[in-house]
Amino acid sequence: MKIRWGILSTGKIAGTFSLGVRGSKTGTLTAVGSRSLNSAQMFAKKFRIPKVHGSYEALLKDPAVDAVYIATPHPMHLEWAVKAAKAGKHILCEKPLGMTASEAKRMIDAARKYKVFFMEAFMYRCHPQTAKVVQLIRSGMIGEVRLIQASFCFNVPFDGNHRLFNKKLGGGAILDIGCYPASFSRLVAGANQKKLFMDPIQIKGLTHRGKSGVDEWATALLKFPGEIQAEIACASRADREGAARVCGSKGTLTIERPWFASWNAGKSKIIFQKNWNTKPKNIWIKSDRGLYAVEADEAGRCIQKGLRESPVMSWADSLGNAKTLDAWMKSN
Repeated sequence: MKIRWGILSTGKIAGTFSLGVRGSKTGTLTAVGSRSLNSAQMFAKKFRIPKVHGSYEALLKDPAVDAVYIATPHPMHLEWAVKAAKAGKHILCEKPLGMTASEAKRMIDAARKYKVFFMEAFMYRCHPQTAKVVQLIRSGMIGEVRLIQASFCFNVPFDGNHRLFNKKLGGGAILDIGCYPASFSRLVAGANQKKLFMDPIQIKGLTHRGKSGVDEWATALLKFPGEIQAEIACASRADREGAARVCGSKGTLTIERPWFASWNAGKSKIIFQKNWNTKPKNIWIKSDRGLYAVEADEAGRCIQKGLRESPVMSWADSLGNAKTLDAWMKSN
């Protein structure tokens, strides 16, 4: 039986995920809830959603909804994830889970208490390209991992009212997009030792805060067990190549599009190079669904199997990432 999704909030990412559900194998769009009935109605019309609710509370009370996708700004994740868990709804919550690791833990505790599925919505972690990166590292193709490089950067004009630059809306590059390279480095460090993830033992960060007080660009050096080091960066006001690289004792993997592998069904590639002066080899990965359809299906598969968490984005992994982000934001 297909998972009946309720979309909680009507922003841009909610629309992106709704399109993903439409292309998924396990789910169907059932309802949308917004603080504005008009907004919910417009969203429902655009994405062909049959049921409309003029409040988040009404969405959570809808017996026709099995799972909710929480797409609110970051500071609202905690409140609505806890309320959704109490309502018995399975939850896919946009990244980052909370504003702090403490908030993330409270959300996980609620999911555990009320026995619902709960996952942080890191869509790239569900894609077959990411699984292939992990498999190649575990196979020993590049030997022992030594250096990791990853960044997620873009450049947009300053707008004090936009959530990216608004403290009250959880603005800042580290929480919004720095969570991706932090997550990737932890995943790769773990794969090197055939674990699902690994947390850094040392973090040194640098952050630039703009006139609204939020971090607009930031870098960090992470040290992991086994002498693995990672260089990560994020920015909302500076462009930079979005590739990720994993350098090992026997070669290097370059992932050109680590976060948005194949937006729709199609092919993506990982590049292997033994040495800098040797010919690179392309390793192609196929996906029969789009990026967000894959994410919806990972959550749907777990819910259908009665699981509470996903092996590709476990509760412990999410909590570890939240702690890493906490440390990054405090380190200067």
